[in-house]
Amino acid sequence: MSTLRIPTARIFEPLLKRARYKAAFGGRGSGKSHFFGELLVETCQAERGTSAVCIREAQRTLAQSSKRLIESKIAGLGLGHQFKIYSDKIETPGDGLIIFRGMQDHTADSIKSLEGFRIAWIDEAQSLSARSLSLLRSTIRAEGSELWASWNPRRRSDAIDDFFRSKKPDGAVVVNANWRDNPWFPAVLEDERRLDLSRYPDRYDHIWEGDYVRAFEGAYFAQMLSEARAQGRIGKVSADPLLPLRAFIDIGGSGASADAFTIWIVQWAGTELRADFQHLRRWRKSVEQAQSYTFKAVITIIVTGFVGAVWLGIKAMLGK
Repeated sequence: MSTLRIPTARIFEPLLKRARYKAAFGGRGSGKSHFFGELLVETCQAERGTSAVCIREAQRTLAQSSKRLIESKIAGLGLGHQFKIYSDKIETPGDGLIIFRGMQDHTADSIKSLEGFRIAWIDEAQSLSARSLSLLRSTIRAEGSELWASWNPRRRSDAIDDFFRSKKPDGAVVVNANWRDNPWFPAVLEDERRLDLSRYPDRYDHIWEGDYVRAFEGAYFAQMLSEARAQGRIGKVSADPLLPLRAFIDIGGSGASADAFTIWIVQWAGTELRADFQHLRRWRKSVEQAQSYTFKAVITIIVTGFVGAVWLGIKAMLGK
């Protein structure tokens, strides 16, 4: 049997050992998908008869799957004679199989067809719903089965981040990989990275450093805040007890596109602007709701005033 020698970035070495859950998150250019693609091909070649499914939340066509990446890895490793590539699947040594599925196409009943598969790799896992993750965990349960995930973080509340980062399962292997961890980071991506850093600092950290989305492109002050963060001008400070605190209210717009209703507590201390983020609270109330509350308050005041006026009138009449 031939021995595969696959160079592996040091950041991914912990993922080479057996584990029920394996995950890699981070920004563009880290090589997360390439690592898992190679690991899948290596596993199928070494462990004959392995059945694996490559998962995405939405997959209307195979062009949206990881199939082309896996095909390129098979060719690059010189294993084309051991794998049979079809239009919708890949047969692996020992009557094994790699298939490609979108979770939105499955129900609790139809996903049972994946029982017996040993590996499920979820790519672009930031889009995976909590429902899909729950179905996968209960379906991929063969002895020695593994669930892999790779993604660029989007929100802390996303199902995959909540599962692997906020509530990391015991024994799970999770690595944070970014462009600087890739020893084969190509020059063309380095040019793209520098371009984003200079022109689009508001989205740079999310795309290249694997940070959560902090600001929408074009949002007010997003670029200035990114520059201040990069220059170390944002940090933790205490409020000055001798200076006044001011509250600013952002009602968030109106209609169906209304944003969050937010109150900012700030303090000017010389040239510094200090904001209370620790106790910042967001009320996701639409303007319509706020107007409803205002309307109720106005009605209450009118009714109270009317009743009071009537009572004063009665008192005046009785006084006569």
